[in-house]
Amino acid sequence: MEYHKRTYRNRISKKGLVSFQVKIKETDLYIGADSDCEDAAVQSVRRHRESIEEYIRHNPPFINSMTPVEMDEFAPAIIREMMETSSRCGVGPMASVAGAIARNVGLDLMKYSDNVIIENGGDIFLRLMNKDATVGIFAGDSPLSYKVSLRTKCGGAIVGVCTSSGTVGHSLSFGRADAVCVTSESATLADAAATAVCNRVRRAGDIKDALDFGLRIEGVMGALIIMGDKLGILGDMELA
Repeated sequence: MEYHKRTYRNRISKKGLVSFQVKIKETDLYIGADSDCEDAAVQSVRRHRESIEEYIRHNPPFINSMTPVEMDEFAPAIIREMMETSSRCGVGPMASVAGAIARNVGLDLMKYSDNVIIENGGDIFLRLMNKDATVGIFAGDSPLSYKVSLRTKCGGAIVGVCTSSGTVGHSLSFGRADAVCVTSESATLADAAATAVCNRVRRAGDIKDALDFGLRIEGVMGALIIMGDKLGILGDMELA
């Protein structure tokens, strides 16, 4: 699997928002908000990372599990969220970690900003009051990379747009799709679902069944798959 620098961030429309970056250990967020709330974002990232790191210290199998883990009612809220969403999708809880951090930091920043965009390694939390968002899809060496964009109408609602790949990035995937993009009200769920759908795409003939699987996951609004020069889309998802 190849690693690509996050040059795609240069393509993210700022929509008149103040943009800044927060990077703490492995977490690297690109944030857009109505004002500079970087200090609040840093505190939020640290708090949620500490919850995850502390839980892993006491429960080491959590970080490497490829399958859902049993719900722990005493775990921190972000851990329980990861457990619940990954269980719906049939994947390990860490498959949802990037989306979970984006979502929880986004919810925290809504105290300071009506409009919030958070991108975390291809996983996006959106809350825009009177603006639409266009999300370009990076699909590695596919001829469709950056040729396909999704139009997301937020209208004040929270939307998660998350992407998984079997050919791009460092995340573990059992599939070979160049990009699988999933939308949901929860970026945590969208992240886990994108991984689960991507795992099912080994060849172009798998696209339809993988899309059907993704739309059966409770909470998934739409799914898109790119593999080479093939594209499939299903559900409440609009191409720009």
